Amino acid sequence: MSLKVIKAGILDSIQDLGRFGYQHTGINPGGAMDKYAMQLGNILVGNLPGEAVIELHFPASVFMFLKPAMIALSGGDFSATIDGESVPLLQSISVGKNALLQFHKPIQGTRAYIAVAGGYEIKKWLGSHSTNFKAQTGGYYGRNFRKDDEIILRAADEYLYSYGENNFKIFPWKADKNWSDNNDEIFILPGKEWDRLTQHSKERFTDTSFVIAQQSDRMGFRLKNIPLEVNTNEEIISSAVSFGTIQLLPDGGLIVLMADHQTTGGYPRVAHVITAHHSKLAQKNAGEKINFKLTNNQNAETLLIKQKQHLLQLQNACTLKLKEYLHDDRH
Repeated sequence: MSLKVIKAGILDSIQDLGRFGYQHTGINPGGAMDKYAMQLGNILVGNLPGEAVIELHFPASVFMFLKPAMIALSGGDFSATIDGESVPLLQSISVGKNALLQFHKPIQGTRAYIAVAGGYEIKKWLGSHSTNFKAQTGGYYGRNFRKDDEIILRAADEYLYSYGENNFKIFPWKADKNWSDNNDEIFILPGKEWDRLTQHSKERFTDTSFVIAQQSDRMGFRLKNIPLEVNTNEEIISSAVSFGTIQLLPDGGLIVLMADHQTTGGYPRVAHVITAHHSKLAQKNAGEKINFKLTNNQNAETLLIKQKQHLLQLQNACTLKLKEYLHDDRH
């Protein structure tokens, strides 16, 4: 049995942590834009953190559950309902057969995730379930969802319940997404070509705001500000780039590379967004402002460790809660 798409959204797809080890062949890692949020959802339903999820953009698809399942919603808040009743983010929800999951209005964030206990029955391509749109493979036939698609759910019957009046049941605990990083600034490290910028441009980089342009997608966010100036215009050899690399364009603008970035680039790499702030960046929308702050490698590593520790603590707590709740419900 499966999850059926009743109405297709604009760009909803299967994603996981990404496809690594193939950049030398021109295949980028891809994966979820907000990997932290997708891991939160998986932890809430008892999956391994890297299990494949559905990534949603607004307007999002409408889904019908053709079998009971346990799910968790994470990432952006799109005003989700099940059979017309509001359901929360970051809580485990047991859903009955024929329940209708809809998303009505974007409240906060730009990417939401649906994790389901047991995961989705999706074939791997090069070790990952993630959709590669450019190669048209991976995920659900290498594309975003369309009306009447059916995504097969793996069995997870141990978390199914009798629902009573509503066709769903919300579990009585909630994950905390905060991991001691409430600052809205995006931390960056200087890139290989940082010193190409004039001193005045370096100061502007961190002292002023950049606006995300409408021409932004899963490949990269274009950033608008007064053009940055350089000390030299000599060309560079195409070099490896990654999620979070900030490139300086010929017109003095910037582009920050996102999940579906190319594998190499010939534009100067003036900075890199630290890994722990990829999630914060991924939930920004066109028209929003970004403020960058320089940091160092030690602080970047410390923040990443804090984020991973938070996920591990949540995983341990949720595993215990699910076992206890399952035992109490059946005895």
